[in-house]
Amino acid sequence: MNLEPFWSEVLNFCQTTTTAIADELMEKSGNVSPTAKEDGSLVTSADRWADQTIREAIASTFPEHGVLTEETTHIFPDQDWCWIVDPIDGTTNFTRGIPIWGISLGLLYRGTPVFGFVYFPPLKQSFYGYWYGQTGLNGPTGAYCDGQPIETTKDTPSKSHVFNLCARSLKVLQKPFPCKIRMIGVASYNLLLVASGAAVGGVEATPKVWDIAAVWVIVQAAGGVFIFLENEPIFPLTIGKNYGTKSIPSLAVNRSEFVEMFKPLVECVL
Repeated sequence: MNLEPFWSEVLNFCQTTTTAIADELMEKSGNVSPTAKEDGSLVTSADRWADQTIREAIASTFPEHGVLTEETTHIFPDQDWCWIVDPIDGTTNFTRGIPIWGISLGLLYRGTPVFGFVYFPPLKQSFYGYWYGQTGLNGPTGAYCDGQPIETTKDTPSKSHVFNLCARSLKVLQKPFPCKIRMIGVASYNLLLVASGAAVGGVEATPKVWDIAAVWVIVQAAGGVFIFLENEPIFPLTIGKNYGTKSIPSLAVNRSEFVEMFKPLVECVL
């Protein structure tokens, strides 16, 4: 089956939908007050508006597809195709007017992500990629930023290279670390910097499935390695399971040969 028209429709949908809501989100950035959810993460009226707008767009364009989003339904549906949506990744940055936050869309086939798209309105930067794994699907390959191919760096990590932490992974600093440390405050951007070659690795201690569904695809499509630190296979997702409270500690590394360098250093986040 020729899926080329489908993949073109998927990419166009992501570009059109994220661009359409970006202007309003940009106006609200730094001008909305957050409230805390049960897990301690923040949410705003802008998150909920973007969530609803994206869900409505998916229902209109892909009525046969399921949806799992951060702000509404967390139960994985019984449909071959499912979108996993993070309407604003980096809500703390968003509420404080810090210009790094994004809109993340991951498309899954039978529970496994095969396409990822993340748009960062303040940076006017979009990342996307295709990774089919064992799904049997075919189509475009590779990872891209603003339409240009990207890949992870082939460099050997050193003190002149960057490794990204999240706010909940500071235990890593209790021991000497072989790279310079950065903290972005946005799970998707943290790991996408590995995909683009800017960083050699990144760790997220408590991401949810909507934080990683899209970037899991893009990092691997760019030549990187994505490790689940609890050593449990996350994908394919389980139909009927509630993923709302499940944290998925994750490590992204530029090359497979460096997994053994970084994994022991970051397992303290578990």
